[in-house]
Amino acid sequence: MISTIQLDKKTKEKLDKLKVHKRETYNELLLRLLENNSPTSTNRESLMETLEVLSDPELMKGISEALNEKEGISIEDLEKELGL
Repeated sequence: MISTIQLDKKTKEKLDKLKVHKRETYNELLLRLLENNSPTSTNRESLMETLEVLSDPELMKGISEALNEKEGISIEDLEKELGL
């Protein structure tokens, strides 16, 4: 089923700027935007997890200390350890 919606000129201009290419339809654009902003979207979950980490002072302190110690394992050694 095809429906028509009314947009004011400013809204249409904003949508036009969000298109990834000139020939992307508004339907494709809206579906892309809705998929990327759905409550189950991986991007949203990832952002929420990042915000949780950033808002935890103890965790951030631990990360900072670990980075300053510069101890760890190289990617190559990790791959060998995991048999990759």
